[in-house]
Amino acid sequence: MKANIKYFGMIAERIGKSEESVDLDEKNQSDLRSYFIQKYTFLNEMDYQIAVNQTLTEVIDTNTEFVEIALLPPFAGG
Repeated sequence: MKANIKYFGMIAERIGKSEESVDLDEKNQSDLRSYFIQKYTFLNEMDYQIAVNQTLTEVIDTNTEFVEIALLPPFAGG
């Protein structure tokens, strides 16, 4: 499955890009956090959330055609 990944804040800064497209196999679709920690080991030491199609989750519904994944670091606002 092809997925568009968006990185925000300090995650984008550490990776050096704000988005990329990747192919995810079934194993990675069911365990996104492990996939990203393996790909970018510094994420193991960070607090962040994962959103799939603008819903906070760490699993991709296999019936979904378009997948957008966002890695969201903690942020403050007001």
